[in-house]
Amino acid sequence: MSDRVTNPANDPVNDLLVSLRDKVMGVSESTLATVDGLVVATDAAKTHPESMAALAAATLSLGHRLADQGAAGTLRQMTAQCSTGHVIVTAVGTRALLAVVADEGLDTAAFQREIPSVVASLNTILTADTPA
Repeated sequence: MSDRVTNPANDPVNDLLVSLRDKVMGVSESTLATVDGLVVATDAAKTHPESMAALAAATLSLGHRLADQGAAGTLRQMTAQCSTGHVIVTAVGTRALLAVVADEGLDTAAFQREIPSVVASLNTILTADTPA
């Protein structure tokens, strides 16, 4: 039995998170959260999703400030390169974020190739789910 925390089957958000893990070597888990740090969906085995969501939201907020101060345009992604892997926080529109945990074998090129379509799909799903 796996300790992985996931969303129910037939959930398009969960399918996207699992697909990212399956398509990109090194991706081990991910958490989709609101920009204020609330978990929307998760595919996590080792991390505590609520803690990851809160910390990722703080990281994204600081990243936005950093991008503003540097006059570098709109923030898309923050990456922490660690001794045994990576934690990557990617903006999903203006109201959500995706925190991805990867090991040191992360296929960075595949990740950068896949993440734009994952973000676009997540943004589409979240926008459709938002009341008018």
